[in-house]
Amino acid sequence: MELLPREELERLIEGHEGPCVSIFLPTHRAGTETQQDPIRLKNLLGEAREGLLAKGLRSTEADRILEPAQGLLADEVFWRYQSDGLALFLSRDDFRYYRLPLRFGELTVVVGRYHVKPLLPLLTGDGEFYVLALSQNEVRLLRATHHSVGEVELRDVQESLADALRHEDPEKQLQFHTGTSGGRGGRAAVFHGHEAEDTKDAILRYFRQIDRGIQEILKGSQALLVLAGVDYLLPIYREASTYPYLIEEGITGNPEGLSEEELHREAWTLVRPHFLEARREAFARYEQLAGTGQTSSDLREIVPAAYYGRVDVLFAAAGSRRWGAFDPGTGETELHEEAGLGDGDLLDFASVQTLLNRGTVYVLNSEDMPDGLVAASVFRY
Repeated sequence: MELLPREELERLIEGHEGPCVSIFLPTHRAGTETQQDPIRLKNLLGEAREGLLAKGLRSTEADRILEPAQGLLADEVFWRYQSDGLALFLSRDDFRYYRLPLRFGELTVVVGRYHVKPLLPLLTGDGEFYVLALSQNEVRLLRATHHSVGEVELRDVQESLADALRHEDPEKQLQFHTGTSGGRGGRAAVFHGHEAEDTKDAILRYFRQIDRGIQEILKGSQALLVLAGVDYLLPIYREASTYPYLIEEGITGNPEGLSEEELHREAWTLVRPHFLEARREAFARYEQLAGTGQTSSDLREIVPAAYYGRVDVLFAAAGSRRWGAFDPGTGETELHEEAGLGDGDLLDFASVQTLLNRGTVYVLNSEDMPDGLVAASVFRY
């Protein structure tokens, strides 16, 4: 499954010469329905063209903006390799698309900036977490959300535990076995060498090296970390770890035979209760602070607060849009009944800015929002 890096989110919200076209549609990985996916895109591009003409563009200019996406319609190879959803973004100076493991409803938005809120469940709501898979022949770090998973490079770390032990003291010719590499062997580790305790110390030193790499990657993050490995390795890594958000539960067994998707599925069952508890605590905090000036449900207040890094938690209603404009120079926010040429979805903008400033965003169904609101926030100060 493909991930959407935060860096891509930043590129999407950078100023592009408007109007900007955002298109979302469900896609299919296999089966006869894959033949309908290009037809869906064609229809949505037709809606986008109408939207561009309504914004005052000439037909030749509207066609020029949409031309890159039109070129995908007859590309058989492109449609052969799809995920669950397709998102496209087009403007005068930009075209990009993402095949993502998220089922979108069909949507076309033509306003002054890209509309990205349908992407946010990949980054928010249920939160971001990591999986560290430890085995004899490889060490993998996976970054994940509820809907996505992908490998992250661990820099300056030896690739495998076997290599680390071999380099520790080649003369001892230590060998480390955790069961067969192709299965879920959960047997305790077996050491061959002069002293098992020496081997454990060597593993501990190697895990401290990994921990330094983890700390560098997750610096400033509060993302949960899940361990995967045979029973013997997990307590040794916990002893080495200085990362404060390593959860107590782990995936036991040899992870070498597990795909990213399988590790993701098992890790999700472990982190989901933590995320639900965090959401309940965020709700309680919002209710407790209501009326003190540290909460708001007014987008005129929330939008500048999110931009300047004041929003710690934001609840946003999925599927809702509030059109308007924000001036970073003055901090003024205007709400409009209809989307003007320079307008964007302010609920979308506040969500993204909260994320980029390391806040937490929960995109919820309307019935799950605090007091049925469209937006609700808790401020840092």
